[in-house]
Amino acid sequence: MSAIPEPSRTGTIEFDGHRTWYRVTGELDPQSPRAPLLVVHGGPGAAHDYCLAMTSLAGDDRAVVHYDQLGCGRSTHLPDADPAYWTVGLFVRELRTVVDALGIGDRFHLLGQSWGGMLAPEFMLADGAGVLSLTIADSPASMPLWLAAAQTLRSRLPADVQDTLTRHERAGSTDSAEYTEAMNVFYARHVCRVQPLPAEVAATFAQIEQDPTVYHTMNGPSEFHVIGSLRDWTIVDRVPAIDVPTLVLAGAHDEAMPSTWQPFVDGIPGARCHVFAESSHMPHVEENDAFTAVVGAFLRDHDTPARRG
Repeated sequence: MSAIPEPSRTGTIEFDGHRTWYRVTGELDPQSPRAPLLVVHGGPGAAHDYCLAMTSLAGDDRAVVHYDQLGCGRSTHLPDADPAYWTVGLFVRELRTVVDALGIGDRFHLLGQSWGGMLAPEFMLADGAGVLSLTIADSPASMPLWLAAAQTLRSRLPADVQDTLTRHERAGSTDSAEYTEAMNVFYARHVCRVQPLPAEVAATFAQIEQDPTVYHTMNGPSEFHVIGSLRDWTIVDRVPAIDVPTLVLAGAHDEAMPSTWQPFVDGIPGARCHVFAESSHMPHVEENDAFTAVVGAFLRDHDTPARRG
């Protein structure tokens, strides 16, 4: 993978009385035949850094926009906010605010990774204006499906690692170094198989550790111990209403097992999928060239409106 390019611009946008930070790679030219791509990061609360390898999609004169969702990264942090503040609806409104403020709200591609791939279809159902295509990367269509997959993968870990995880979860000591060490065994298999972690990926994990407010509130202490407000979330029954060209992506070793994302493929009219054979949860990092080729071709196919319905 080539070096991550410097942004052409960065800034902040006022949202809900706070500030949402953004980064643009390339030029936001409304006359360009290549519509801009908005990247929606995961977590919730994981910040954009680990998605920076997706700037490779700017290689064919397409602007790529990253932003930090409220509560993480370079956006306003709210560690003392009422937990009820952190909702899917909040982040749907923020996404619309970002694209409108940047002047791309009437023509853009939308790519969501992990939690971002849960938020992006929620945005399509609540709003969706101006979206040319939707890419759902490494994302579940429901948290119950995600948890079932996580338990399957967890059962394949070494017995001592499983025992350590269970012991600390029962004791409420998931902030211990021993739990983190055991958790990282799972992560190295199913979250990012590039070890040691690339700097931009490590930066995201460091940011979660520094301020886990949103992640702990909506998700929980780890990828497989989901006890936050999203624990019962599902979009399975609603996805047939999504009416833009959709690409579903995953890695063969992904914590997002096929059972978690198949409802997107089955339910969204015309949706297609691609599985990266050597990747886990971050194909954009683990197989960047292949990721860029697959997603780049999909975006080019849909740079002009083709909404169905």
